[in-house]
Amino acid sequence: MLADMDVIDVLEQAEKLGDMIKQSEDYEIYQEHKQQLYNDAEAQRLMNNFQQMKEDYEDVQRFGRYHPDYTKIMKEIREVKRDLDMHDTVASFKQTETQLQSLLDDVSEVVANAVSPNIKAPRDGIALKDTGDSCGCGSGGECGCQAS
Repeated sequence: MLADMDVIDVLEQAEKLGDMIKQSEDYEIYQEHKQQLYNDAEAQRLMNNFQQMKEDYEDVQRFGRYHPDYTKIMKEIREVKRDLDMHDTVASFKQTETQLQSLLDDVSEVVANAVSPNIKAPRDGIALKDTGDSCGCGSGGECGCQAS
């Protein structure tokens, strides 16, 4: 088992690795696109609209098809989500976010494999996730996924 000083050293090295990642081109591009996203009034309007629709969606999910506005809300949230995803600034941001996530996944895999080939490393931002039907995908369950 690692001594307290060894643990502190490992954590300090991890912090340095994080600082190195923050100096990468992927991180710089991500930050630029993030700033563009927050400066784009239309993108902000679409995100706020989607956030409001999510509240209606969550209310509908409690009752499912028995909710009186189920069909209407389900159609509207798909439309709002599509409009949000198709907006150029949002799409660019998501692409750079995915690229940065890929870098983080690669680093995690290298670290995990350096410890043991049996250690599972996160991929696509998901670490040791149960992918079975019990996650609640699309239903506002514990996995936190959203309607798409």
